[in-house]
Amino acid sequence: MYMTRKYYLLGLLGIIAGILIDQGTKMLAVAHLKGQEAILIIPNVFQLQYLENHGAAFGILQNKRGFLLVITICILVAITFFYRKIPAQKRFLPLHIAMILVAAGALGNMIDRMVHGYVVDFLYFSCIRFPIFNIADCYVVIAAVIAVILIGFYYKEEDFEQLSLFSSSKKEETK
Repeated sequence: MYMTRKYYLLGLLGIIAGILIDQGTKMLAVAHLKGQEAILIIPNVFQLQYLENHGAAFGILQNKRGFLLVITICILVAITFFYRKIPAQKRFLPLHIAMILVAAGALGNMIDRMVHGYVVDFLYFSCIRFPIFNIADCYVVIAAVIAVILIGFYYKEEDFEQLSLFSSSKKEETK
């Protein structure tokens, strides 16, 4: 089943909704957390703490804004390519959702880098000393977990044959 305009539109609306939620929470973090002490939600477990991250995940690639923007654009191009190749069938809906989450997360953080020069982070699990993160980061992690589970345990190899960069006629010619 080929993708319809309605299917693309729903994907785009999902990305926009994800970006709005991410950017809205970051605006709240700037308004209520910047320059303030951390807000304990669950003592010794979880708190809201403002941080300006000038790098990528776990603080790597500090001050490499241009490089991170190029990587984000490459990721978005790849997502667009594969989103179009995956059939519009109910069976593949979870994979489409995972791709929408990655796109929303990548764009949410890209907006921060372009507008501020850094990403606003504010969620901190102090019990495990995990790096401070944001909603866009949550989207990407959740999408990665969904994708690993789907690809590892739900889909079969033949489900992904149409993702080949070569058409089936090219495959037939090489046999």
